[in-house]
Amino acid sequence: MSNKQTHFGFKSVKEEEKQKKVGEVFHSVAQKYDIMNDVMSAGMHRLWKSFTVNTSGVKAGDTVLDIAGGSGDLSKLFSQKVGPTGQVILTDINASMLAVGRDNMIDAGLKVPAAQCNAEFLPFADNSFDCVIVAFGLRNMTHKDHALKEMHRVLKVGGRLLVLEFSKVWDPLSKVYDAYSFKFLPFMGKLIANDAESYEYLAESIRMHPDQETLKQMMEDAGLSKVDYYNLSAGIVALHKGYKV
Repeated sequence: MSNKQTHFGFKSVKEEEKQKKVGEVFHSVAQKYDIMNDVMSAGMHRLWKSFTVNTSGVKAGDTVLDIAGGSGDLSKLFSQKVGPTGQVILTDINASMLAVGRDNMIDAGLKVPAAQCNAEFLPFADNSFDCVIVAFGLRNMTHKDHALKEMHRVLKVGGRLLVLEFSKVWDPLSKVYDAYSFKFLPFMGKLIANDAESYEYLAESIRMHPDQETLKQMMEDAGLSKVDYYNLSAGIVALHKGYKV
């Protein structure tokens, strides 16, 4: 057992405890996850995800790995892009979230296999995917550098890694955004999901996540090339894109 410390929101915890604590958060919110996403972002998350798919360069026949894909919004959109000759695989470390995503794929009539796995130890061969996407999941990972290296490993040469994640908001908006994050989000979490604590953690985890330039450097350190990012909604969210060469 390691005595190394990492952060769980603003708290410091042992590394081996973080995965369990994050798991508890998502077990708690899984059934209300989609409705809370709509409430938290006023529906903007759908636009961010559409932009991600349209920026991905994914085409018919491609293979896509959706990491921490949860309820499957992006798997659904990418399935439409790759068509019947392509393949999307939905993964998540959390069984409750993956069950919601798998059910959503079945309800949509999509043949998207679902696999429970840890992004730091992906059970896929080298050079397997044209595109790897992780949306709103990287900040919950204990060893982000390991996970990014694994994503790079499973990409084909010429393949793209897309990281859609909350990021550093434009400075003039920071006070308003803080009030929204630390007051409104837990209040709505309590009202809709009967869980204020999980949404306090989500707000804290966003503040602890690397900013745009730091994440760009981390992706380059993991072996990705031509890394760039797009600030969406004044930097509330950023989409990073890098290539395996």
